[in-house]
Amino acid sequence: MKQYKLAAVFALIAFASLTWSFKEDLFQVSKNLDIFASLYKEISINYVDETNPSDLMRTSIDAMLDNLDPYTEYIPESEIEDYKLKYVSTQYGGIGASTVSIEGKLFVNEVIEGYPADKQDVKPGDQLVKINGNEVKGKDRNQISQLLRGPKGSSVDMLIIRDGSVITKKLVRDEIKQPNVPYSGMTDNNIAYIRLDKFLENSAQEVKDAAIALNKQQPKGMILDLRYNGGGILQEAVKIVNLFVRKDVLVVTQKGRNPQKTITYKTMNDPLLLQMPLVVLVGGSSASASEIVAGSLQDLDRAIIVGQRSFGKGLVQQTFNLPYNSLVKVTVAKYFTPSGRCIQALDYAHKDANGKTPKFADSPLSHKFNTSAGRSVYDGNGVYPDVVVNSSRPSPITMSIVSKNLFFDYANDYKKKNKTIAPAASFQLTDNDYNQFVASLDGKDYSYASRTERLLSDLRAEAEKENKLGVVKSDLDDLKDKMLGAKKTDLVTYKAEIKRVLETQIVSRYYYEKGKVIQAFQYDKELQAAKALLNSSTKMLAVLRGEGEYKTIGSPTKTIAAITTAEN
Repeated sequence: MKQYKLAAVFALIAFASLTWSFKEDLFQVSKNLDIFASLYKEISINYVDETNPSDLMRTSIDAMLDNLDPYTEYIPESEIEDYKLKYVSTQYGGIGASTVSIEGKLFVNEVIEGYPADKQDVKPGDQLVKINGNEVKGKDRNQISQLLRGPKGSSVDMLIIRDGSVITKKLVRDEIKQPNVPYSGMTDNNIAYIRLDKFLENSAQEVKDAAIALNKQQPKGMILDLRYNGGGILQEAVKIVNLFVRKDVLVVTQKGRNPQKTITYKTMNDPLLLQMPLVVLVGGSSASASEIVAGSLQDLDRAIIVGQRSFGKGLVQQTFNLPYNSLVKVTVAKYFTPSGRCIQALDYAHKDANGKTPKFADSPLSHKFNTSAGRSVYDGNGVYPDVVVNSSRPSPITMSIVSKNLFFDYANDYKKKNKTIAPAASFQLTDNDYNQFVASLDGKDYSYASRTERLLSDLRAEAEKENKLGVVKSDLDDLKDKMLGAKKTDLVTYKAEIKRVLETQIVSRYYYEKGKVIQAFQYDKELQAAKALLNSSTKMLAVLRGEGEYKTIGSPTKTIAAITTAEN
């Protein structure tokens, strides 16, 4: 009885402390609001030069939020529609075309199959000159979007230039739907594949619909691809986990300083595919809700995670309405997977004097946790895959050609010269095609600094600071000359990589977004590794048991044994 009374006393003290703490917070908020309002008023009225009150306020808001994390942001009324499209809804009124600005001119970049731009023969490479009589020159991305978007059924007049000819197009806007699942289908070896690009409205239902359709073909296993998914709505992630996990199982817990923001999410329905062998693909771009799905399925030993370490965003945001139709998106909590780990990589609460954000994994705060079956997993550094497939960064020459839009130009010319190509699944450029692309670069600027050149430049600067440049100058100059010689062969050295990017651009002109996904399967190391696992129940069990080559031998910041290619 005494124990219960003592517990009640401690609970009362804790509640009283919490209440006092929030009262103190409210007092500080009220006090500082009074100070800020008075300061803002005096500056606006009395400053010697003319001021813009809106600019002053926006500057102060941005400065305040910059001291927090990059996910806490202010959204003014003018940006609300873009915000909803990015974080909430997958639908908007428009024509179904994206644009790109090249040397001050606006071009159609890609069109979406079956929507107004596609139906009215608007093509990638068309230069947009006027939209509803408005010159596009000098307008920014948001202004262009506002001109192209509008209610379903409304019309938009476009003046375009194609191959030197001026063409007018009259399009009727439609409701453009950007699916969360851009592609799903069966791969070889009877394995189902679902690519999920975002967790916006209806994403769980889209995954469910795709899974039901694929399950009718009785696949031996399923791959859920989250490599390019930056996250979205937390509740959608919980529903997706529920497709593969029993009812009433903990998926994720969010914990905030405000007790009302501490919420536990469990599965609420009977699973759809409880026994389906499952592999989840992740990469450095997989973040937030993607990491909830991957981390939860890993903790529950329900799926094998393949790829590279995920981004490491373990923070939850909530939007709050502000006056005059504006919003603020605030980080209100951290989330924790079923094992109890938080995968947040950066510690925004403890920035150093220079404003640099430390990593949790570099501090003693990183801890080991256990999955349901007892495998080791770690917090503070994203979701580390069970099976690592090494990736390589794009070469500087490839990035330069992309940034200068030289792939874009060649792909458009290729489409004009070739009415048809091979199916997306087998399409590849010939050596002759590649040589023609290389020839098209003649006289065009795709200059770039290689990583080695940047290091040499840094070394030269350091030597100059230490007054030792004279000693090493001839050696540095010699190395620079050798690097310039080596760069001349980069179009040959990185031929395979450059060809893959160019093929993706070309395929999109014929087979749209789905075609790009299918064509890339030919080179997809992560996909091959996933299929190798699903084709071997022995390997699947070895991973889930943490045995043999799949046994963790160190923290994810050090080393882990894993297969790196399908052939292993």
